[in-house]
Amino acid sequence: MRSLLRDSMMFDPNQMSKLAKQLGIKMTEIKANKVVIEGEETIIIENPNVIQMNVKGQKMFQITGRIKEVPYTEEDIKMVMEKASVDRIKAIELLDKAEGDIAQAILYSQEV
Repeated sequence: MRSLLRDSMMFDPNQMSKLAKQLGIKMTEIKANKVVIEGEETIIIENPNVIQMNVKGQKMFQITGRIKEVPYTEEDIKMVMEKASVDRIKAIELLDKAEGDIAQAILYSQEV
């Protein structure tokens, strides 16, 4: 079994799916454009490949993709969120568009 798991790292996705099924792991692909992880820092994964795995009733997620760095301070993000009345993701998008200029980001939020 140990060698089977080690060797499974070299399988193609179809073989991995077959092995997971043999081990009682149900895998489902989830279509997504973006994954955002919020905590001490914000991690944005664009065009991710997301696999949901159900193992003995517990759901786990495997996410791969390109990580987009968030170059703004938490204070900058919160300021735009508050002044523009937008959520965190929109605040970051506005800061991106304004190239980090907080005042410009807030003005962009008012465009129709």
